[in-house]
Amino acid sequence: MMESVGVYGLCGCAAKSKVKCDSRWEIPASETAPTSAYSSPARSLGDTGITPLSPSHIVNDADPNVSEQQTFLVVVAIDFGTTSSGYAYSFTKEPECIHVMRRWEGGDPGVSNQKTPTTILLTPERKFHSFGYAARDFYHDLDPNEAKQWLYLEKFKMKLHTTGDLNMDTDLTAANGKKVQALEIFAYALQYFREQALKELSDQAGSEFENSDVRWVITVPAIWKQPAKQFMRQAAYQAGLASPENAEQLIIALEPEAASIYCRKLRLHQMIELSSKAAVNGYSSGDAVGAGFAQAKEHIRRNRQSRTFLVENVIGEIWSELEEGDKYVVVDSGGGTVDLTVHQIRLPEGHLKELYKATGGPYGSLGVDYEFEKLLCKIFGEDFIEQFKIKRPAAWVDLMIAFESRKRAAAPDRTNPLNITLPFSFIDYYKKFRGHSVEHALRKSNVDFVKWSSQGMLRMSPDAMNALFKPTIDSIIEHLRDLFQKPEVSTVKFLFLVGGFAEAPLLQQAVQAAFGDKCRIIIPQDVGLTILKGAVLFGLDPAVIKVRRSPLTYGVGVLNRYVEGKHPPEKLLVKDGTRWCTDVFDKFISADQSVALGELVKRSYTPAKPSQLVIIINIYSSEHDDVSFITDPGVKKCGTLRLDLTGTSGAAVPARREIQTLMQFGDTEIKATAVDIATSKSVKVGIDFLNY
Repeated sequence: MMESVGVYGLCGCAAKSKVKCDSRWEIPASETAPTSAYSSPARSLGDTGITPLSPSHIVNDADPNVSEQQTFLVVVAIDFGTTSSGYAYSFTKEPECIHVMRRWEGGDPGVSNQKTPTTILLTPERKFHSFGYAARDFYHDLDPNEAKQWLYLEKFKMKLHTTGDLNMDTDLTAANGKKVQALEIFAYALQYFREQALKELSDQAGSEFENSDVRWVITVPAIWKQPAKQFMRQAAYQAGLASPENAEQLIIALEPEAASIYCRKLRLHQMIELSSKAAVNGYSSGDAVGAGFAQAKEHIRRNRQSRTFLVENVIGEIWSELEEGDKYVVVDSGGGTVDLTVHQIRLPEGHLKELYKATGGPYGSLGVDYEFEKLLCKIFGEDFIEQFKIKRPAAWVDLMIAFESRKRAAAPDRTNPLNITLPFSFIDYYKKFRGHSVEHALRKSNVDFVKWSSQGMLRMSPDAMNALFKPTIDSIIEHLRDLFQKPEVSTVKFLFLVGGFAEAPLLQQAVQAAFGDKCRIIIPQDVGLTILKGAVLFGLDPAVIKVRRSPLTYGVGVLNRYVEGKHPPEKLLVKDGTRWCTDVFDKFISADQSVALGELVKRSYTPAKPSQLVIIINIYSSEHDDVSFITDPGVKKCGTLRLDLTGTSGAAVPARREIQTLMQFGDTEIKATAVDIATSKSVKVGIDFLNY
């Protein structure tokens, strides 16, 4: 019978040099007699004694494996957004040309359709039917009774941010109230983009394009927790973009980082400056929000037929003003979340260093939709709105589409009212439900700024529309104010406002009013495509991001010498006459610590019992950096390294075997390895947040 061991260590040997531990450090595996009834994860598993030989922190700017990356013919980036999604690509031989995907079928009046809505439709048998405008329009045209059988999902990406215990079995709820596995939906959506992109590439190349020719990049918010980032990777594997064996074919890029990479390339004619600090392109800050953005939109409209963007292989004028150590903030405001990231320039190559851990929250443009829904509940009653969404799901989608196009027309200086068409089935169902008319409900509701128009529309005053934006914009401004209070952020030179919600003049004005005197505020012209284009550039050169902040503290459970008064009595374990403290969290890296791309942290252990044949190393993580024990609140197991040494005993194996544990940080994924130095036997594992 093989004996297995968990990771335990003793901090008595924490010297940097290779120190051989003498025999009194060794703990025979057979003598595990807990002296306390306290339930320790280590004791309950029967794990005992691996001792450290030499904890050491080794920084490798370039891990040898990083340079041996396979070459791809094309980079395809997918911007999987909360409200809208799209893809763009660039051939590695022509990196200066970024092609945005083919024009989508369908579209809404007043809404640019270089992306498609993040909506998906499954048949009553739960098979994939359609995505985007096609899904929405087909669902809308179904007979109301038939529609109840179909599974229609929209804005489902937020579930990954809001679910505390996200795992492979997490559910989503379709418009008809039926549950469906989230992993399945995300995989269907990514598979759709994969097929669309490969078809477009094949048509363009005139021959079949293989998936193996493509490096895929998927963007995610920087504030997403690790399980959500891993979930996206799992969905991509299921969709056939890459595989665990060929993981480097897929890069998970952080949205503000992608935006930052694109902003480096901006030329003066490709952006609008809002701040009062300086005039650009002949605009003063006063007319920049209105005229500047109107002109930019017209410029984009004229160029919409051309889907190829030239990215000059130069550093843009704005960027060339930045010097070594200069800082800037990227505010990525999308449909679901707002991400704030602070970067610093490292010369001569202009590499980016993440200076402050990404912050933000659920303050995307969806917040405005929720406020509109609250307003409808106030006028028509929450009970009616809930019933209407269930009984007439397609009509509810119609109503929100009508609101979306009016929402985009909101502006600080608007004076005329905004009309929102109510679907006929809303008016009809309300009369059946309440016994009186929609007009009667509006008169009774005491909501002064929303009136009924005889054409079957809700007439909202501009102030009423602006009030719907206020809570979300206030949250963004408050979050930015908090960020600017931080000492490392006080001397920021630029603020780049990107993402779909950045197109909203109300948000632009609020950011300008609050921060225009602190730094220069820059908006790329095609602000909704900034992340997509930056993600392509990131896929072409992933090494451009050199330093990130670790979102979590990582470590392993170890055994230390028991110190009276320092260690809690319930952690005491007496072995062979020596007193040990169990469950100590041996830290590899702390939350918010700077981590270079490819950085390795190395620890060396030795089995306590020479005859041990299986070594088990458990890896733990926590959002806090002041972790003492693996039993502390918030500490989660996120990986296990199981090294099987069967058949390796022999004369060549030293009595005190060295087992090296390495963790590689810096990418959005973290990899751990255990190596038996004597035999070079090794085992690798990706840190896993979904299956523990």
